[in-house]
Amino acid sequence: MILTELRATADEFARATDWQPKPEGLCRGEVCVPAPGALSPDGMIDVAIAAQRLGMPLVHDTDHGVWALGSATLSGKSLSTAVAADPELKTFNGDSFKLSSLRGKKVILVAWSSY
Repeated sequence: MILTELRATADEFARATDWQPKPEGLCRGEVCVPAPGALSPDGMIDVAIAAQRLGMPLVHDTDHGVWALGSATLSGKSLSTAVAADPELKTFNGDSFKLSSLRGKKVILVAWSSY
């Protein structure tokens, strides 16, 4: 969810996140998370409070004046950085190389699993 301020209508928040504000808290299906202070009497959601209660990453781009709200984790374990690991990969010839050696180039990673 991209925001220009840390308030959103309950409908906007629900549409973007699937979390519905209810008297018992923020709910998705049968799961409800207490979020005191997240829903104001005027029907607006305090996005910072909701993000903290739901374990949603919330980042601010000061240059562009926008906030980005990520997916809920409930465990509060979200990525603390967008820096990816630098795996060592094998070529078709069996040679090894680091993904970082492709820095600055467009790369497509394809993963497949039989399960």
